[in-house]
Amino acid sequence: NMKYRALRLDSGNYAWGSENITKKVRILDVVYNASSNELVRTKTLLKNTIIQIDAQPFKQWYLKKFGLDLGKKKKGGDKKEDATEEAEKMSRHVIFKQKARASKQKLDPAVEEQFQSGRLLACIASRPGQCGRCDGYILEGEELAFYKRKLERKKKA
Repeated sequence: NMKYRALRLDSGNYAWGSENITKKVRILDVVYNASSNELVRTKTLLKNTIIQIDAQPFKQWYLKKFGLDLGKKKKGGDKKEDATEEAEKMSRHVIFKQKARASKQKLDPAVEEQFQSGRLLACIASRPGQCGRCDGYILEGEELAFYKRKLERKKKA
């Protein structure tokens, strides 16, 4: 048995549970830790710490899979979709496949809001101080709502 101490980590593998995909992404910031605010201030990575990760790898995957750009606002959607189709030529088969997937797809509005900011809230599932890796999952649903409330309270105090 070997233990690997994580001294400085800038990336890790994060899973998006509802979409069943994992990507290697950059860790941007530590935002919440249940045990101590000191750990947030010093940006210490521990298990179950809530962090912000870069949304770009997931955005790119979503664009390729569903043909929808998550970072864009909905107001001028038609013009932007035409521009992307001109930029990247796709076969009719691929276009119809993406439209079929997109029609069945529904994304949580709270997660979509995070994609517009370019940062996703995630939870660390591994133990960085033991295995030397910082892996985890993107927060969704009730868990995301819970931690958003916690962060709002923290900002007010």
